[in-house]
Amino acid sequence: MHRNFLKSIEKNHPNINFKYIILVDENLKPKAFTSIQIINFNLEAIQNNLESFTKKVKEIGRKLHIIPNKKPLKILISGNTFVSGEHGIFINQTEDKKSVIKDLAKAILQLTTADNKLKIDAFLLKDFENESLLITDELKNYGYHPFSVEPNMILHLNDNWQNFEDYLAAMKTKFRVKAKKALQLSGALKIETVTLNNINQHLPKMTQLYQKVATNASFNLADFNLQTYIDFKANFGDNYILKTYWLNDKIVGFLSGIINHNALDAHFVGIDYKYNKTHAIYQRMLYDYVQIAIQKKVNIINFGRTASEIKSSVGAEPNDLTIYLRHKKRITNRILKLFLQGVQPTPFQQKFPFKKINLNENYQSIN
Repeated sequence: MHRNFLKSIEKNHPNINFKYIILVDENLKPKAFTSIQIINFNLEAIQNNLESFTKKVKEIGRKLHIIPNKKPLKILISGNTFVSGEHGIFINQTEDKKSVIKDLAKAILQLTTADNKLKIDAFLLKDFENESLLITDELKNYGYHPFSVEPNMILHLNDNWQNFEDYLAAMKTKFRVKAKKALQLSGALKIETVTLNNINQHLPKMTQLYQKVATNASFNLADFNLQTYIDFKANFGDNYILKTYWLNDKIVGFLSGIINHNALDAHFVGIDYKYNKTHAIYQRMLYDYVQIAIQKKVNIINFGRTASEIKSSVGAEPNDLTIYLRHKKRITNRILKLFLQGVQPTPFQQKFPFKKINLNENYQSIN
């Protein structure tokens, strides 16, 4: 929600229309804020994730000219298109949050009716945690349909981890062996920190690697422009982390992330899949995120969505997220409800890599 973070994204994505809504009280003091991005989204981008009956719903909708054929949907998004989690709405603690959510829903609709050039097809309010649903379910009264998306994978760091060796020591033998094997396989990789001085020469190859990952994703609202990294580094310095992975003088991967208060938020990565298995590039990145977090003395790593199982193998746990979607047309919105019933998070097997803590281990009797 930092001004420079939002400004950097806006500057480098001219194909996205950015808006900001501020709600004020009777004394004109701000009580809530939401970041809006308006994008063109093609339904085919999630076709690989649809169940058979959902495809039929879409076909029927197109035959009835309710769902456009090949034409992209213009979607208004409340939230951050490029970041997982609750990063779209801020409400003052003193406000009645249910009431504010209602006012925001009205303000979003008012924004689109006031500017006929926007021509919005659908409204999407994204990434609410389970604790927020008691408040955000008020959106159902305004025609919004909730559906679950892949969870944000979160690792809570133990206060006793002073270095990476402490982290490894906390693991069960099976997972510690797996980690050491990944570190061994990735031993030939050379890791370099990206700075403002060298970022321009690396960005073309980094962009190619990012596209490889984005193409493999089952769901992607919009492509991220890596030129944004230049502004991130200029605005946030060492708190914005960029590292490249090299093999024989060739970039085969990169990671990015930002220190956000007491958390390390992992952002986009790029991988040359040709070398991923042989050199455990992605696994190495996950362990490097852990090492960075320990060095920066943060409490949490937000690993984001996708690849949930492998993230759980390094200790991350799922934090469920809900999105609310509404189509502008009433009949289409009813069909949309059926459509969304077939969109479910990809199932995965949650791993539990850490030893169980014996609470009585250090207990000393006072008797």
